[in-house]
Amino acid sequence: MTLKSNFSDYKFEAGTDEAGRGCLAGPVVAAAVILPRSFDHPLLNDSKQLSEKQRLQLKPYIEELSLAYAVSFVWQQEIDEINILQSSLLAMHKALEQLNIEPEFIIVDGNKFNTYKSIPHQTIIKGDSKYMSIAAASVLAKTYRDEYMQKIHKEFPEYNWKSNKGYPTSQHRIAIQKIGISKHHRRSFRLLPEQLSLKF
Repeated sequence: MTLKSNFSDYKFEAGTDEAGRGCLAGPVVAAAVILPRSFDHPLLNDSKQLSEKQRLQLKPYIEELSLAYAVSFVWQQEIDEINILQSSLLAMHKALEQLNIEPEFIIVDGNKFNTYKSIPHQTIIKGDSKYMSIAAASVLAKTYRDEYMQKIHKEFPEYNWKSNKGYPTSQHRIAIQKIGISKHHRRSFRLLPEQLSLKF
C-alpha cells in the first residue's frame, strides 16, 4: 500500500507517533515530523515493518529532508506517576512543541490524543502504515529509543536491552526474577507474571 503524503490540505501538517509503550524499562519516546509534499522514499513504512538496518538508513534521510522534526523522551519515573497512556500523549505534545515550524494540522497514530494548542488534529488507526509523516515519526521515535536502550545496556548488560530494547522477552523477565529491577524499570508495570515473585 502506498503511503499518502497529507491528510489535510494544510501545508504544515505534522505527523506524530511514539515508541516504547509496551516496554518494562526505559522512556516512552515520541517524534513529530513535518514533511514536504514532494517527500518520497521507497523504504518508508511503519517502523515495525522495517528492519533495524532499514530504519537506520531512513533516519538521516528523514532528518535532512523534513521541513521540521523533533523527538522527545518521557522517563520511567513520570510514566509511573501519570501512567503510560498519558506519558505517550505528553511525549507527543513535547515533540510538537519542539518543532521549529508550528503545525497547522496534526495527524496522530492511534485513536487517542489530547488537543494541542487548539490546533486541529485527526487520530488515525494504523496511521503509521497510511501516512508518510506518521511513518517518518515512527521511524525517528523507534531509532532514538533503541539508541538510548543500547546505551544503558552497557550499564546493565544482564537484561540484554541491546537486543530486547526493554520489551518483556522471557530473557528480560528471567533477569528481573534473578537480580531484581534497575533504576530504569517502570515500577507501575506488571514486570513479572503473577506466579513469579519480584525483587525490588
